[in-house]
Order: sequence, then structure tokens, then C-alpha cells
Amino acid sequence: MLNVGLTGGIACGKTTVAQMFGRLGGILIDFDKLAHEVQKPNMSAWQDIVACFGKEVLRPDGTIDRVRLGAVVFNDPEKLQKLNSIVHPRVFEQWHLQLESIREQNPRAIVFADVPLLFECAMQNLFDLTILVVIEPDEQIERLMTRSSLTNREAKMRLASQMPIHDKIPLADIVIDNRNTVEETQKRVEEVWQKLLEKEKNMKTGR
Repeated sequence: MLNVGLTGGIACGKTTVAQMFGRLGGILIDFDKLAHEVQKPNMSAWQDIVACFGKEVLRPDGTIDRVRLGAVVFNDPEKLQKLNSIVHPRVFEQWHLQLESIREQNPRAIVFADVPLLFECAMQNLFDLTILVVIEPDEQIERLMTRSSLTNREAKMRLASQMPIHDKIPLADIVIDNRNTVEETQKRVEEVWQKLLEKEKNMKTGR
């Protein structure tokens, strides 16, 4: 099994690239979805978040309002660190459980973990290799404003909470440039997929 970490700056199109790999046969694990799962009402992460940030981050139905919580933590690095310390251990636990399940069912699988803060959290060593999806920061801001209905200032604050995209490039094993057309990105994804198939094969033979 080949364990791949897939990341990119906020609004870089990482999810689109992940879906392309999925259509080619990759198995996807979305860390954001895992984070949603562990923060469901009355789960341990939910309880710790409410204890730390108060009931004002909840919707009327008791679920966590991620926009409201985001507004709190993205303005305060210490609070963001606290939130991560609550959520990340639970997410990693679920991730490892899924990896083991996949390994049992398909030892030759190529698994992509979609991890937004892979480099910020220094998780490179948890993967056989890492893939970074990149666009220019100005385009990140534009996409983020459109996608999340944020002001320019709010979008810049979200961007500032992450490592600059150009600082991530030297840390990645493979870079996928998503600044061009969907067709060009698809072509690059297909090229990378062939390399991953070869790498998994070589792992199997010990080369």
C-alpha cells in the first residue's frame, strides 16, 4: 500500500485534484470530513470544544458552527493552537483505523490523505510521499472570497493563518500546478498517477 499525503493552500483546488485521483483508482481519506465526524454533538472533541470556547460556537441544534468557531480561532493563534490540540489527536486516531481497514482489504491500494495543514503540522514523515497543489496567493484570496462569502480582509486573515504556499513547495515530493485549465491539471494528475503506480509496484518488489 502506498500512503500519500495530499495538501495545498486554502482554496488551491486540492479537493478537485483529490477527486481526479479518486476517479483514477485512488482511495481518498478527507481529514476535514474526519474532523467533522469527531466534532459531532456529544463526541469527546465536541465536549472539549464547548468547554474551551463556550456554547456561543454552537448552532441551535447543538452542532458546532464552524464559521463562528473559525472567526474566533483565526484571530488568535493561541486559540487556534488549542482547537488543533483538541481535534487533531481524534482525527489521527480515525485515520489510522481507516488505513488499517484499507490495508486489510486491498494491500496494493494507493491511499490519498487530504490534509489541509500537512506541512504546518510537520506531518511529512507520516507518509510515503507528499503532493502539493499550488496556485498564486492572489488567486487563493479571490477563490476564498467567492467560495466562503468572505471580505478581502477576512480572506487574507485565513490565508495568513497558513504557511505561505511558496514556502511549502520545497517540502513537497511532487507539485501539481493548478493555475491553468482543468484539462492541464487533469493531464498532470494522470502523469503523477503513473509515477505512483510505479512506486507502489517497486515497494512491493523491494526496489
